[in-house]
Amino acid sequence: MPNNLVYIVMDSCRYDSYARAKTPNMDRLAIGESRWSYASWTAPSHHSIFLGQVAHKAPTKVLASEVYKQEYALWVDRLDIPDLSFTSFVPELSLAKMLQSQGYRTVGRVSMPVLNPFTPFSRFFDDYQLMPDHNDFAAMVDLVEFSAEQPSYYFFNLGETHYPYMLKDESLPRISGVHGVVKGMDGAVLRSSDDSGGEPEFFSAEDMAMLHEQQVRCVEHVDGLIAELLAKCPRNTHVIITSDHGECFGEGDFFGHGPVMHEKVFEVPFLEAHRP
Repeated sequence: MPNNLVYIVMDSCRYDSYARAKTPNMDRLAIGESRWSYASWTAPSHHSIFLGQVAHKAPTKVLASEVYKQEYALWVDRLDIPDLSFTSFVPELSLAKMLQSQGYRTVGRVSMPVLNPFTPFSRFFDDYQLMPDHNDFAAMVDLVEFSAEQPSYYFFNLGETHYPYMLKDESLPRISGVHGVVKGMDGAVLRSSDDSGGEPEFFSAEDMAMLHEQQVRCVEHVDGLIAELLAKCPRNTHVIITSDHGECFGEGDFFGHGPVMHEKVFEVPFLEAHRP
C-alpha cells in the first residue's frame, strides 16, 4: 500500500523561530533546513502548496520549469508510487486530486479563515474543516484516524504560530500603549501614541523581541503535539513540516507579513522524513 502522507504547515512561522525553539519531536523526524516560500501570505502560498509544490531552495543556473517538474517527481519517493510524474498532476495540478486518484482518503484541517471550506482550497478533499478555534492543533490530532485498508492524506494548517502567537487560555501580554485586549487576529498592530488622535506609534524593539519569543514558544507547543500525532501514524507514513511564509519582527521597519518584501517573510523551515 502507498505511504500515508501528513503535511503540516505552521502558519507564519519564520525559519529562525523554528531554529531557536526546542523541538525534540521534530528532531526525531529530521533537522529542518532553511527554504523559501512562493508567497508572502497565507492564501497564495497555500495555492502553491496545494498544487504539490513545496518550499524551494532557490537553485541557480537552472531552468525554472525543470525545477517544477523535478519537484513533482520527488513524490515518487515520498509516497512509494512508482509512476508519479508531472503529468500525474495534470490537468488539475492538485496534490489532493492526484492522491484521490490513487485511492487516498483526503482530509484537511485548517485554522486560517482565508482557507475556509467555501474557498477552492477545499476541492478534492473528502473531509475538509475550518477549525472553530484559532489554536486547535490538539483537536486536529484527536480527530486523526488511519485505516489499514486505505492510505490517508492529512493536511494541517496551524494557527498557533500566527499572530498573536497565543496558546489556549492565554491573553496577549501587556505591551505598553496597547489599548484594550486583543481578542483575535484582527487586534491592532499599530497603537495610538495618545488618545487624542495623534500619529500611530510603531511597536518598540522590546515589543518586537517579545512577540518573536512568543512565536518560538508556540513552535515548542506544536512540537509537543507532534509527538502525539506521530504516535498515531503508521510506520508507512511520510511527514512534511514547514511554513507557508515567515514574519518580520521589526526588520526593515516591518511587522508581520503580506505586503512586505523582506527575506524574513519568505524564509521558512522545511523538514520531511518517514515516521521514525
